[in-house]
Amino acid sequence: MAGFVSHFTNRLDAKGRVSIPAPFRAVLAKDGYEGLYAIASPHCPAVDAGGHALLGEIETRLEQFQKLSPDHDALAVALFGASETPKIDNDGRMMISDMIREHTGIDDQVTFAGLGYKFQIWQPDRFREHRAEAQRRALAMLSGASASAATSEGGSA
Repeated sequence: MAGFVSHFTNRLDAKGRVSIPAPFRAVLAKDGYEGLYAIASPHCPAVDAGGHALLGEIETRLEQFQKLSPDHDALAVALFGASETPKIDNDGRMMISDMIREHTGIDDQVTFAGLGYKFQIWQPDRFREHRAEAQRRALAMLSGASASAATSEGGSA
């Protein structure tokens, strides 16, 4: 799977634009998405961004609800109505909008973090804190999975 991996921190220019990392632009180009889809993350002070793969995940979630139902419409408004589609200029830069600034706290630097099918846009200090917590949580989950498997094997012997 060719997806968004690693993380990069770049500075905003005087006009409030930032260069999207070249590896991320390559994934978007391969995906065939023109521009960028961006929405405030419901889980953290970051913005989820991507192309067709991210939109596909959102559509899959929406398909679980009957169209024209209150639940479907509420989710659609939250995921599409509150989104943005920033354009990427010829130099690979995007404008950091008011929505992105307000949700993330970005001022002069931006961290882009890959999550496979999407990437997130972060204020760098907040990303460092989130990454540390995510690593602790991941290690705990992996330790729990290993311990459960070892217990199951030991119990069946």
